[in-house]
Amino acid sequence: MDEELKNLIKVWVSAIISISYCYYLPPRIKSGVPRFLSVSPVLALFLVLPLFFSSLHLSLITAFFLTWLANFKLILFSFDKGPLIPIPTNLSRFFCFTCFPIKVQQNPKSQNHLPKLVFAIKVAIFGVLLHLYGYRQNLSPTVLLGLYFVHLYLEIEIILTFVKVVVFISLGCDLEPQSNKPYLATSLQDFWGRRWNLMVPAILRPAVYAPMRRVSERKMSSGWALFPGILAAFIVSGLVHELLFFYMIREMPTGEVTLFFVLHGVCTAAELAVKKKTTVIQRWRLSPAVSRLITVGFVFVTGGWLFTPQLKRSGVMERFTYEAVLFVEFVKHKLFTLLAIKIVTS
Repeated sequence: MDEELKNLIKVWVSAIISISYCYYLPPRIKSGVPRFLSVSPVLALFLVLPLFFSSLHLSLITAFFLTWLANFKLILFSFDKGPLIPIPTNLSRFFCFTCFPIKVQQNPKSQNHLPKLVFAIKVAIFGVLLHLYGYRQNLSPTVLLGLYFVHLYLEIEIILTFVKVVVFISLGCDLEPQSNKPYLATSLQDFWGRRWNLMVPAILRPAVYAPMRRVSERKMSSGWALFPGILAAFIVSGLVHELLFFYMIREMPTGEVTLFFVLHGVCTAAELAVKKKTTVIQRWRLSPAVSRLITVGFVFVTGGWLFTPQLKRSGVMERFTYEAVLFVEFVKHKLFTLLAIKIVTS
């Protein structure tokens, strides 16, 4: 634990220094290839930093924040695009909006508060899940797989909510939500584009989808050019997830994760093609409840088929849940210690 904490400090001090450099020097360089070359050493460094950890959680979180989000945002920044344009007013904002899956709301509400009850329920459910892992030998593989998916969703929600609150307190500005109830998605387009991990599609649209669509429009009509753009965005997402898996497993990619995203890209494109046929939509319109069941069921089944097998074969799922249990026990121990000290000193 002590060694991991030292590595955590080294990694994030390196990240702060690197992003400070990106804030002060590259903006003075002409946008395009010259600015991209000026930030390329930082991009390379962020590819390496997750390898400093042996902890799955620290490696994955660092990879998501730096290798995935920060690198893509800095690439867009090199070409005067993306969420870092216009450049944030100070270094702390630039750092937060570079590394974390957050952005300022376009139409801020007069009152922005954390839905404490919903968050408390998610934390309670997460605690119950961790307790259920003690009975994993009595659970069927399908039920255990369902628990893994719920665990992944809740842990991402808790971590990103914590980041959002800390940044909100630090910067004092309204922030976009990170997700929008993905379990209520009525289509794959709704799930991937408007509900799940909203910062990722916000980055992939200008970085991958829009350029691919412009190139495709030279060969086909604008209506059909969106399909290569969609497929390209899903392929890039799949390749990035292969990299994230590598940081956790430290084994060569098998291509299963990329195939998962390619499948979803093809199905999303087919879904949009069907929606263009208004007569078909009117004839086969499903109720929202049925649409949600089909969408979430499709994600669950294909995820169990292609997304999780490599993690299960390598034992990562068990290590991931074990680390989560250890962390919760560590936090509980610290809280009880602080409470005891307060009682004794009062």
